[in-house]
Formats: sequence, structure tokens, C-alpha cells
Amino acid sequence: IEGHGHFLKLGYYKMNLDLMQTQSYDDVIAMVREEVKKKKPGEWILGRGWHQSKWTHMPENMVNGFPIHDALSAVSPDNPVWLIHASGHAGLANAKAMEVAGILDHPDAHVEGGEIVLDTRGKPTGIFNEDAQDLIDDHIPEHTLESDMAALNLAVLECLRNGITSFQDAGSKGRELEAFFTGLKKSDLGIRLYVMLSAEDRATVEQWLEKEPVVGLDGHFLTIRSIKIHADGALGSRGAWLLEPYSDMPSTSGMATEDMDYVTQVCEKALQKGYQVCTHAIGDRTNREILDRYEAAFKKYPKQADDVRFRIEHAQHINPQDIPRFAALGVIPSMQAIHLASDRPWAIDRLGEKRIVEGAYVWRKLYDTGCRIINGTDAPVEPVNPIPCFYASVSRKTLDGKPEGGYEPAQKMTREEALRSYTIDAAYGAFEEDIKGSVEVGKLADLTIWSKDIMKVDEAEILQTKALMTIVNGAIKYNAMD
Repeated sequence: IEGHGHFLKLGYYKMNLDLMQTQSYDDVIAMVREEVKKKKPGEWILGRGWHQSKWTHMPENMVNGFPIHDALSAVSPDNPVWLIHASGHAGLANAKAMEVAGILDHPDAHVEGGEIVLDTRGKPTGIFNEDAQDLIDDHIPEHTLESDMAALNLAVLECLRNGITSFQDAGSKGRELEAFFTGLKKSDLGIRLYVMLSAEDRATVEQWLEKEPVVGLDGHFLTIRSIKIHADGALGSRGAWLLEPYSDMPSTSGMATEDMDYVTQVCEKALQKGYQVCTHAIGDRTNREILDRYEAAFKKYPKQADDVRFRIEHAQHINPQDIPRFAALGVIPSMQAIHLASDRPWAIDRLGEKRIVEGAYVWRKLYDTGCRIINGTDAPVEPVNPIPCFYASVSRKTLDGKPEGGYEPAQKMTREEALRSYTIDAAYGAFEEDIKGSVEVGKLADLTIWSKDIMKVDEAEILQTKALMTIVNGAIKYNAMD
């Protein structure tokens, strides 16, 4: 069970430039240069997956640790280009895209919930953080139902190839819901979806909060009973909201990307209407703010607060004082172990050693207080393959096996815990532990057959494991031998 990903974005990721393996800004520019040859002037070029902290060497000119658009713009003068950061919390636009958006010559760095990064002359570098991304996004041609269905089909195939039978979709808007219902009608879903309504689409959330949740449609292939709130940014873009300033940029502590009063309103109404709330919170300030609001809502509506399984998505950096509050409040930490493998080598620069050791990626500390942890990849932030995530859970190493012994090894999961986080505990996070998540008579026949026994092989062999067969509802949906 993929415990936290973005389903249609996974499909669209397969349709656009895949920048995840780029090793430098030059690699990014080279890919765009080739794409320009395939496009007509004026056509948008879209991509995702670059991450400057993972590059092997940096460009000569950078602002706030990010590249500037000049070299990108030079190879794409007639095509607007928009390249989303791997985290999804920042984007890089070329000059043509900023011209289309009307902000090339007259940018305003101050955007509520976001930032346009400017150089020393006050000119835009091309980097748009957090909610400032909307300034570019609003000018990209809108997706259609037809394109959404193409993305849906690609996402289904990608999941099945990687052994995923269920997918917890972390925030969809009204138009995306139409694709899910259309897929259900056409029997195109292929895997089971547990969908969170994105609070970024307030109108859709308000409409749904006036009616009952939708649970287990068409034999448990579609459930919509959760609301996803996006409360801060990411460490990579320094948008995660911290109690203390960033170690490598003391001028900022990140930012909230949602009005906390609105968070309170959603929590209270969700409790009354029977909806689960799942909130994106990466920084320690955000985790504390969200726990405070969950707790206040539970106290205000105690009868409705029994077994509501509110979640915090990511829970990446938590102040030590707040770690015990998860279990005490019954709040589920939905954490993506693969982020440690990808982010830990540079995250220490953002937080410093003390904060990393005390409160970052603290799986063991949360387990020891009585929590269940849900695992996942945050696809397409990371590939949807669960095996690297399982490996990171038990080794706390990067995917090239570093460092020896793992980062903060006392926080490792056992193999059983890592397996549970992808099966029965993930099912619990969606109120589905009675129908899936373990192999028992009477449960849904959703099974994955792997090439290796990940519970027994040497740690170094885990990453060699491949999905041989994916079975959904008793039917073989993927067979590597075909």
C-alpha cells in the first residue's frame, strides 16, 4: 500500500521531462535543449525532479542556493519552460514563462505563502517558492479530462509494475476527482484508491463536507473520506516552517502555507461530518501548530473524536517535546522513509546536527511512544517503488549504501515494522485494516510476489528485489514473466 503519493501527478510525471536523475544544471539544460527541438514556438515545456542539493557540481551563479534562469532561457527563447523541483515546493521558470506570466520586468518578491527569489538587482532568478508557483501555474494550459485519464492509466501501470495494489492519494482537487469516478465507471482504476480532498480547492472541500464520505465504491476500489491540508513547505526549498531559523540561512525560519484558523475550521467540521484530516507538516513549528489544532478540536468535540485517526503527513522534523503527543492524541505519523535516503546528506546543513539527532526522521522514538507509522514514497517526488523505501527504513542509508551503519542508526525500523508500515499499518491509516493489509481468509486478494525474501536476505540484497507479480482482487494485473 503506497501510503502517501500523488496519483495523477505520477502519471503526468511520466508524460513530461523526467529530471530526477540529472546530476547538474548542465544536465537539466541539455534535456530542455533537446525538448525544444520537438516543440513549436510558444508550446510549453514542462518537467519535474531536479534537486540542486543532489547535483555533483553546482553552477557558477546561484542565489540562495538555487540556479538562475539565464542559461536555461538561452536554450529556450521561444518556449515557456517550467521545471518543478523534486520536492514539488519550488519551480524554475525561464524568461519566456515569466514573460507570459507578466512578471519578468516587474516582480514582487512578497507573495502570501510563497516567494519570488530575486537577485541583487531585484530581477527574478526564475525560482518560485511555495505558493508563488501559482504565478506560473496559472498560465499553463489546463489539463483536460482526456489528459487526466491518460495520466491515470500511466499511473496505474507504474504502480502495478512496482508491486503497488493500493494507493493513498495525498490531495486531489475537484477536476481530478472526475477522473477517478470516470476511471471507476470504465473499470480503468486497476488499483485501489484512497483519496484525500485537497484543501487548496476550498470550494470542493466545502461541497464534500455537506455530504457523507464515499467509502468502498465498486468493491473497495475508490474511497473519499479524508481532507488534505498543506500547512508548510519543504526543507529543500527552506519552506518548512521551523521554530528556530535555518542553520544555513539564519534570515528565515520558513513559512506557513495555510491559514491556521482555516486549519481549525476544517478540523472541527471534519469531526462533525466524519472525515479524516491529513495535514502536510515538515517543519517542527508546523508539526506543533497542527498537533495543537488537532488537540483543540478533539477537546471541543470529544464524542466525535473517538478513533478518527487524524494524520500528519511527513512529520519529518519534530521538536522532542512534541514526539509523545502523536500517540497520546491518536495522531498517525505518515512518514516517507525514502526521504531520509535522499535528503539526510544535505538536511543536516538546513537543521544542524542537534535538531537532526533529536527530532528528524525519528521513527524509533515515535514507535516507542506507541505510534503506528505509515510508509510511502511521496511519488512522484520519489519513484513509487517501495523497495528502496523499505531499504531506507531498515538501514537508514542512502541508496548507494552510505554511511556505514546508517544515519542515526538508533532510529532504524525492524524489518517487521517496515513491512507493517507498507501493509497492515498503512491499511489502518485508511480505516481498512479489516479488509486488507494482511493475508487472511476473507480479506481482499491483493498480493505482490517479489523476487527475493526481503525479510531474510542480506541488507545489501534488498535493493536488488523486483516485483514479479502484482495481484489485485484475485486477478494477475502485472506479470514480469509475460
